[in-house]
Amino acid sequence: MTAASAGFGAARARTRRSLLREGARRHPRALFGAVAAALAALAVLAVGFGTVAIAPETTMAIVLHRVLGLETGATWSAASETIVWDLRIPRVLTAAMVGAALAVAGATFQGLLRNPLADPYVLGTASGAALGAAVALLIPVRIVVVEFGLVHAFAFVGALLAITVVYRLSRLSAWSGMTSLLLTGYAVGSLLAAGLAMAMYLSGATLRQIFAFLLGGFEAATWPRLAIALPLVVFGTAGILWRARVLNGLMLGEEAAAHLGVDVRRERAILLALGSLVTAAAVAVSGLIGFVGLVVPHVIRLVVGPSARAVLPLSIVVGACLLVLADLGARLLGDIPVGVVSALVGAPFFLFLLRRAQSGYEL
Repeated sequence: MTAASAGFGAARARTRRSLLREGARRHPRALFGAVAAALAALAVLAVGFGTVAIAPETTMAIVLHRVLGLETGATWSAASETIVWDLRIPRVLTAAMVGAALAVAGATFQGLLRNPLADPYVLGTASGAALGAAVALLIPVRIVVVEFGLVHAFAFVGALLAITVVYRLSRLSAWSGMTSLLLTGYAVGSLLAAGLAMAMYLSGATLRQIFAFLLGGFEAATWPRLAIALPLVVFGTAGILWRARVLNGLMLGEEAAAHLGVDVRRERAILLALGSLVTAAAVAVSGLIGFVGLVVPHVIRLVVGPSARAVLPLSIVVGACLLVLADLGARLLGDIPVGVVSALVGAPFFLFLLRRAQSGYEL
């Protein structure tokens, strides 16, 4: 192949990518529908794969029987029904919920802070949740209510307390709003990380459990835990989607948003609260899972543009797809922590994107 023909082929490939990206920007709803259909198919496959393989048609028959009471004529064993309904479906749905929550929270914080490298944990949420979980493990009392123990409750409360402290302290600073918020988040996160290190030092036999929370996973997913976390995620996500126009205004800067009629302080506080609520609910049931909230919104923004009205819904379905796939990979690799899989996939992919951006290439 000559240099001229190679250059022509590369130009055609770039043109094709440009046309695809332009089509995605013009028709984000069609892209959303395609990804949602892929998510449904991926969920069915994820339920079927594992140490005990179950055919997709058997999976669908079990679901139709348990949800609608329909009989399709298919037969299955009691063990298969237990595996599908009691073990794998709650795990897959929890993975999808957490992926959607982290991705939409990441998109919210990136737009709110006007920083493409922000993620759901940028304001100390992760450190607060981890410290709360570690403290719960150090308490010699075990309380479980509807399969929700002290670890989950303390992680949820710790995450919300962390963002509350960051927000209140940032309002006392002489710096501008977003700068103060980021610097305060960094300082509070460092302080909480020191507390976590001390808790790990004192943990003794519970150190392995703390590490399990820090690495994240869905092996303990159940229907009751999903039922507790899902309303919080749905409420927070719906509130964020409702304020997509406001988020677009805030991305232009505080002065521009104020000229557009946005109550900057009020809306910023609401979006911070909603994003933190979604993040805290996700972290409480899964532990800390990184890169989803960073990579997913960033990639979607490269594909469909910066509008929050397109980025937020697509972040939900793409984030869900990513974590369902990561959880499936974790199970097939011997039930390793999902956070390890997401980092192994997310970090190289993000470096690849940065490399292409620095080289002047299009996605």
